[in-house]
Amino acid sequence: MDLPSLVVVLQAALNPNPAERKAAEQSLNQFQYAPQHLVRLLQIVVDNNYDIVVRQVASIHFKNFIAKNWAPLDPNEPQKILQSDKDMVRDHILVFVTQVPPLLRVQLGECLKTIIHADYPEQWPRLLDWVKHNLQDQQVYGALFVLRILARKYEFKSEEERTPVHRIVEETFPHLLNIFSRLVQIDKPVLEVADLIKLICKIFWSSIYLEIPKQLLEPNVFNGWMMLFLNILERPVPLEGQPVDPELRKSWGWWKVKKWTVHILNRLYTRFGDLKLRNPENRAFAQMFQKNYAGKILECHLYLLGVFPLMCFNDNDQKLWEEDPHEYVRKGYDIIEDLYNPRTASMDFVSELVRKRGKENLQKFIQFIVNIFKRYDEASVEYKPYRQKDGALLAVGALCDKLKQSEPYKSELEHMLIQHVFPEFHSPVGHLRAKAMWVAVQYAHINFSDQNNFRQALHSVVSGLRDPELPVRVDSVFALRSCMNTSEADEEADDPGALAAVGCLRAISTILESVSRLPHLFVQIEPTLLPIMQRMLTTEGQEVFEEVLEIVSYMTFFSPTISLEMWSLWPLMIEALADWAIDFFPNILVPLDNYISRGTAHFLSCKEPDYQQSLWNMISSVMADKTLEDNDIEPAPKLIEVVFQNCRGQVDHWVEPYLRITLDRLRRTEKSRLKCLLVQVSFLTQIASSVYYNAVLTLSMLNNLCVTTEVFNLWFHLLQQVKKSGQRDNFKREHDKKVCCLGLTSLLALPGEQLAGEALGRVFKATQDLLVAYKDQVAEAANDEEVEDDDMDGFQTDDDDDANGSDKEMGVDAEDEDEADNIRLQKLAAQAKAFRPHDDDNDSDDNFSDDEVLQSPIDEVDPFVFFVDTVKVLQASDPMRFQNLTQMLDVHYQSLTNGVAQHAEQRRAEIEKGKMERTSTAAVAS
Repeated sequence: MDLPSLVVVLQAALNPNPAERKAAEQSLNQFQYAPQHLVRLLQIVVDNNYDIVVRQVASIHFKNFIAKNWAPLDPNEPQKILQSDKDMVRDHILVFVTQVPPLLRVQLGECLKTIIHADYPEQWPRLLDWVKHNLQDQQVYGALFVLRILARKYEFKSEEERTPVHRIVEETFPHLLNIFSRLVQIDKPVLEVADLIKLICKIFWSSIYLEIPKQLLEPNVFNGWMMLFLNILERPVPLEGQPVDPELRKSWGWWKVKKWTVHILNRLYTRFGDLKLRNPENRAFAQMFQKNYAGKILECHLYLLGVFPLMCFNDNDQKLWEEDPHEYVRKGYDIIEDLYNPRTASMDFVSELVRKRGKENLQKFIQFIVNIFKRYDEASVEYKPYRQKDGALLAVGALCDKLKQSEPYKSELEHMLIQHVFPEFHSPVGHLRAKAMWVAVQYAHINFSDQNNFRQALHSVVSGLRDPELPVRVDSVFALRSCMNTSEADEEADDPGALAAVGCLRAISTILESVSRLPHLFVQIEPTLLPIMQRMLTTEGQEVFEEVLEIVSYMTFFSPTISLEMWSLWPLMIEALADWAIDFFPNILVPLDNYISRGTAHFLSCKEPDYQQSLWNMISSVMADKTLEDNDIEPAPKLIEVVFQNCRGQVDHWVEPYLRITLDRLRRTEKSRLKCLLVQVSFLTQIASSVYYNAVLTLSMLNNLCVTTEVFNLWFHLLQQVKKSGQRDNFKREHDKKVCCLGLTSLLALPGEQLAGEALGRVFKATQDLLVAYKDQVAEAANDEEVEDDDMDGFQTDDDDDANGSDKEMGVDAEDEDEADNIRLQKLAAQAKAFRPHDDDNDSDDNFSDDEVLQSPIDEVDPFVFFVDTVKVLQASDPMRFQNLTQMLDVHYQSLTNGVAQHAEQRRAEIEKGKMERTSTAAVAS
């Protein structure tokens, strides 16, 4: 495809008309491997004469093609890009990467990253020469941009893999130092200077992250870099152009420079600031670093931090305390928040300062705190520095471990609490009352010389449980837990707030389970539980995600209907699964199954949001993700099965896409054990389900994909596989056998031209074998259940009778309801257990019936009746074909045919009897 034609196709790829857009994408895919195609895409990306939107589309296609094809994962896979095209791309991308707009530079940068990681140094030895040359020319930004990508390649590599770093440092760092020095000396630097310095800092960081190259350990060289970094750290940030909004300042160039400078100095300080942590070969350098630089770095940090003001209660705290006290409490007990909280960082800094430099700093810092206490005590009520007192109490709490071990502070702790902490239990300022509770927690285990002091603290903490301010009440709860002499084991337990939340949510689940036979209660409790579910299905609820999903499962399973409000939880679960919750996929499967099976009409009809599309987006992404293990994606095909079984005849347009991604994943599965597990539990049951769903449509799709023979050969191969013991190797569960039976039986109804005589006989025999195995497994499971019931007869207690009596008082006939309720509970619980790892060493099929109680429309379909009815239709519609089929059966299969027919009639009679009994029971109940 020539350049003008390619531009036209790229423009068409943006067409709002789906048909034209799809045609353009197909055209791009068709010509993507043609010679010069990649080069032409790059030409469009870098040509300013083309529309920026077209250039952006070209850059995305260019990036995606390079990511997929530049360095195939399989070394035996043939190269799809000509070497001449590769050479031309490498030569030109360096020239243009910094000349294109930032929107396109991001895409080309990703391409450069892929190419450098694959080709340097073996296939691209001239790259470093280009960088070195342009560091001395007018293309400094381009050289730094490329060097940053090159340095990142080795940032986390092992020592053996970092060998090229030494040459990179040797060839380029002298030039970097000169450039850095010139930039620092500019009197009134513009923002572009900050971008250059930031790139230099990032390059330096990547080069020293794991180990400092030997060239930088030379004292004069190291001193040159350190003087520049300290200069950057000490000098004030330019005021001109600085954003007013504090949030925007974070991404402003000069503050970014500060950030990366601090990163580098912190890394060096951590590596060389403590002689005891250094290897013998670096000890001399560490001594030099400690003598010449450690003090200066610490001094700069202290100047920048202004540590103590960060520890004090501030305006933002006050606003949150007043407007959203629940959020104030959450942030105070959120471990993730602590990672980004300047107050926590300042506490950690003070703790480390007195731990490592206690002799010089502890006494000075404590004197500073004591002076704050004095000023507070001496000031009149209207002028008391409440916020500074808050920060001082926080500092005292943060230093608890050090003070409890160090004299003279150790013996003065009780006096300190009485004089400066306990009075704040009754402070007119809420945040000081809360802080006093928090400090009481820290010092709860000291030995009080006067037990009256302990009783005073305990009484104040208990009084705090009735405080009008929510944060004070919460802190009082945790303080009470520690004044009550909590055991050491409890101290070492997980975060108490998280544990309390888990306990509450589990209690809710227990309550929901206990009222499962009263569905109207679920309607009444939904408005109370819905906000909890909505909030905890986000990243905020990661610690309790499993417990919340269990509640959602109960609410979607036992409620009379699934309300529109409950449907609002679907997007939250899908988003969590796409973002961070893949480990919870088996748990998420349960409520999604409930939504589809119990709210089928809404699932199919609603377009805002489009639940079918969102489910496809999620499943296709998971199935295509090469980083996920086979076990991780098992729930995905299970959901496909749920869709086909519940939406039969209404989702024809999804058959081909789902079959396509299923087959793609099946081909990528190589490990024999995982392949069998994946196929038996997921893929072929889904394909079988699709066949049952619409045999003609599915077969047509398989033919279009040219995989019919491949799929059915694999299917029959797995059906016939047995272990040495003679037990079936695949499709061990009743559910899998039933789905396969229905799928195979559906094939028998295909016209003769679609299922030839030999194939018809093969399907007929395989179906009968599977029906016999299914019948035996069902009978054995029923026998085991009878034995279990007999064993339990002697364990009924008076409590059981009382429980039944309570149910009758509530208007429920327990005797009629118990069995149905138990089945419903088993079905719900079984969904969560359906994907637990199976024990491959156990040959018995009994262990593979754990998901037999999954609800599905095929529950009402008896496979024996379905088989016999299908055969009867075949006999009536095509007698000659049926006669040919029976003639090719040997004595064994003829006998099986008669046996299956007899059992089918027996099952038909049992089904009719069951229907009559249920009708009679319902009439009596009404």
